[in-house]
Amino acid sequence: MKKLTFLFLFISLTAFSQESIKEVLKKYNNEKIPYISVDRLKSFNSKKVVILDAREQKEFDVSHIKNSIPVGYNNFNVSKAIKNITDKNISVVVYCTLGVRSEDIAEKLKEAGYKNVYNLFGGIVEWKNKGYTVVDINGNETEKVHVSSKVWGKWLLKGEKVYE
Repeated sequence: MKKLTFLFLFISLTAFSQESIKEVLKKYNNEKIPYISVDRLKSFNSKKVVILDAREQKEFDVSHIKNSIPVGYNNFNVSKAIKNITDKNISVVVYCTLGVRSEDIAEKLKEAGYKNVYNLFGGIVEWKNKGYTVVDINGNETEKVHVSSKVWGKWLLKGEKVYE
């Protein structure tokens, strides 16, 4: 009985100690860029939205949202990223693993004059958790999701976690 009580207490404390994605984003982001849900993004007409991946190329190569454009984070260059986005009124959605790096990139786009810039709430993790497909560098559907690290990967509930 003591073991069962201890196990229940341990599981309860572990469950309550895990932050939600919402809490993580609140901790790291200033929320100057509005969030867009994965369901809302999925409903967009692909001709009316540009999706930018703010993860590094090795992450993008493993998995990304179909038709997204890799812009990276560490060496992000606004001029290079927007050279093909001439309409500053088009909706631009930026994502990363959860939504922390993407907020920084989205802020730079906003400063460059883009009016409708959004941060994908929960990033590629939330996209995959909702059951939407991701593709690899060859455009093939994959269950693999590059989640940056074990710290960020704990929120991926569907798919295969990749760290390196």
